[in-house]
Amino acid sequence: MIQCPAARIGDPIDEIDTPALVVDLVALEANIRKMSAFAAENGVRLRPHAKTHKCSAIARLQIEAGAVGICCQKVSEAEAMANAGITDILISNEVVGRRKLDRLAALSKRIRVAVCADNSDNVHDIDAAAARFDTVIPVLVEVDVGGGRCGTHPGEASVAVARHIAACRSLRFGGVQAYHGPAQHRRSFDERRELIRKAGEDLARTVDMLASEGLTCEIVGGAGTGSYAFETASGVWNELQVGSYVFMDHDYALNLGSDGSRVQEFHHSLTIRTTIMSTPTPDRLITDAGLKAYTTDCGLPVLADLPGAEVLKASDEHTTISIARPEDRPSLGGALHLIPGHCDPTVNLHDWIIGVRRGRVECLWPVDARGALF
Repeated sequence: MIQCPAARIGDPIDEIDTPALVVDLVALEANIRKMSAFAAENGVRLRPHAKTHKCSAIARLQIEAGAVGICCQKVSEAEAMANAGITDILISNEVVGRRKLDRLAALSKRIRVAVCADNSDNVHDIDAAAARFDTVIPVLVEVDVGGGRCGTHPGEASVAVARHIAACRSLRFGGVQAYHGPAQHRRSFDERRELIRKAGEDLARTVDMLASEGLTCEIVGGAGTGSYAFETASGVWNELQVGSYVFMDHDYALNLGSDGSRVQEFHHSLTIRTTIMSTPTPDRLITDAGLKAYTTDCGLPVLADLPGAEVLKASDEHTTISIARPEDRPSLGGALHLIPGHCDPTVNLHDWIIGVRRGRVECLWPVDARGALF
């Protein structure tokens, strides 16, 4: 059941019920403008990843700012975005199974949708689904450039899958997908740069081998919020698929720049608003947001607005916070804002994103693709 939003348009921020997912619109819009300007200035396309926000309203803002389309990870995510009017989507993931592939083929009759593959058997199945629906689906070869997840080995293994795609009557070879996930969260600037340098060498070799066989890569996609400048500087990637930059969770804020200080390129626009529901001791307080309001796979959230305080633990419905100076403890019923450790799965826990500008609710955005897992 989709719940009613925790606020109404026009409400002051103090009247937002909690726990609630809140976005500072000024910060969000600044983040979107900055990444769009970077892509334009450097001559690369921007295709932001919607798995971060799962929200068509934010996807539209990104496209209005210059993005060519969006990425999704699941067919159901893409369906939700298409139903909301987004018309250019790359499913930057493998899709396996007849039912899912038939839905993918049906979707390709409505919008421009591409998908990735790393196995010739899967290519055959995608081709069969496209033929059943009398459509042509662009397919990218996913290349493992160091992430150790999906993907073919760079070089001949990737070329072999591309040949298979190109030979299929109902498919079109669309290029390569090369995302280095682990590189995004390596704290050292030099380590992130070196990982992408090596990935770029393997990818460039693969792209050259494809070109020698007449297989042109329309898309050479990848990059993330932690590494996008390195992929761009390489000259190999031509499409950035960054996601978390719109919100900037706490985990990304731990990355270090070239000077050894924490990276501060983008603003923390996303927080969980939570109410103080108990003050059992002078140095401890409890709020009403817990594991059902945010995830802890990348660590506990941090407080955005209570200096000297620390989140100690999370349980299903509670967050326990320690106060360094008891005299600074907020009152029972007061509200705090938590910056989540990982924005993507946190958003997936909520039905609504509440957009706030200068202390007042301006918009209520449904999380269109919440729970879109298949």
